[in-house]
Amino acid sequence: MATGSELQAQGIKLFMQRDYEEAATIFKQAQSAYQSEGKPDLAAEMQVNLGLIDRTLGNYDAAIAAMNEARAVFAASGDKLREAQVIGNLGGVYLAQGNTEQAMTLYREAADTFYEVGDEEKYGQTLLALADIHMRSGKPMQALSTYEVALDSIKDLSLRQKMLKSLIGVKNRFVGGGVPEAEELPASDAAATDATSSIPRED
Repeated sequence: MATGSELQAQGIKLFMQRDYEEAATIFKQAQSAYQSEGKPDLAAEMQVNLGLIDRTLGNYDAAIAAMNEARAVFAASGDKLREAQVIGNLGGVYLAQGNTEQAMTLYREAADTFYEVGDEEKYGQTLLALADIHMRSGKPMQALSTYEVALDSIKDLSLRQKMLKSLIGVKNRFVGGGVPEAEELPASDAAATDATSSIPRED
């Protein structure tokens, strides 16, 4: 009989191959296995993965329900890091659904929690997602302020992120400023991550 870990690995492989229905079947088996093994936290992670599959397939209400169940498990156990990851994933579901306001609220909450637990990388990645929303919403100055804080929190920047950080630095030298006051910052996207599960988000 396969262990939860073995089933999880199989499910991830299927997900990466875009065989979503079969991946969902395997993740459900992994969830049951983890529950039998006395690992409710890992069972909850499989619930998040099922939610991510539902999001990919456009089943947004089912994705939200699955992730909220997982979130409740992590909240009950005091696992703030994994709870924040689920919150970020929930933000991604609402964003895909077109509910930008709720997505922003959840990204802020996730970023706040990542900051609270000292995960600077995930904090930065979540802020990046939030900044992207600001930019798409026609709020370039708010987006730039958020990008600035986000990029200062991420260690390994991509080439595009390095260029953006350089451009923000040039802008600051010409017009003054820098990191805005705390109350002006969005509190928290990400990851993101999706920011944030054993299988990656698909944007």
